[in-house]
Amino acid sequence: MGFNIIKSSPISSTKTILFATTPKPTLFKPVSPPHSLSTSISFNKSNFRFSSPELVPISLSVSGFSGSFYKSNRTFRGSVIAMAAPGSVQKSDEEWRAILSREQFRILREKGTEYPGTGEYDKFFEEGVYKCAGCGTPLYKSTTKFNSGCGWPAFFEGLPGAINRTPDPDGRRIEITCAACGGHLGHVFKGEGFPTPTDERHCVNSISLKFVPANSSL
Repeated sequence: MGFNIIKSSPISSTKTILFATTPKPTLFKPVSPPHSLSTSISFNKSNFRFSSPELVPISLSVSGFSGSFYKSNRTFRGSVIAMAAPGSVQKSDEEWRAILSREQFRILREKGTEYPGTGEYDKFFEEGVYKCAGCGTPLYKSTTKFNSGCGWPAFFEGLPGAINRTPDPDGRRIEITCAACGGHLGHVFKGEGFPTPTDERHCVNSISLKFVPANSSL
């Protein structure tokens, strides 16, 4: 095995770098993250506080928004997520009442809304997957969750094909539902100025979700 020597002189110092000419075998092709923060947002050192190895709160001041955006430092290590086919879960109201709590039925099947700031997952930022509380279909990865300050769990996108969008009868909002069972999740809003890759906010009732940790076999 031979070596190549390359000298570089950045600004005020000279470094000699030794490279092996025989590359090591690569088992996996690196994959770029699917999303990154918009490059139009300027940050400085005071924006970041590395107080936790898992979540980095970034204080931002964006037009129409002032709050914290939580970004996970860890990549999701879960296995392949199995998706249910759209409309594959069909039950009568009686069957849903038998497996859901009264509040779950009110929100998931009757399109109700929980009070803001009261949901289990509003300020919850653990690593894992959020599934439909009605049928168990995976809906969101924890890496897409952010703190919007709205009082409900917020995500900037759902898993591909997992969520349906339907305009409300009055045309003022877009309802989001589980594609598999039709369970009501909440509403999606766009163009609010949040520093997310999609500029969308999926405003979801906590009671419509069931969180599964990344290290769980469920």
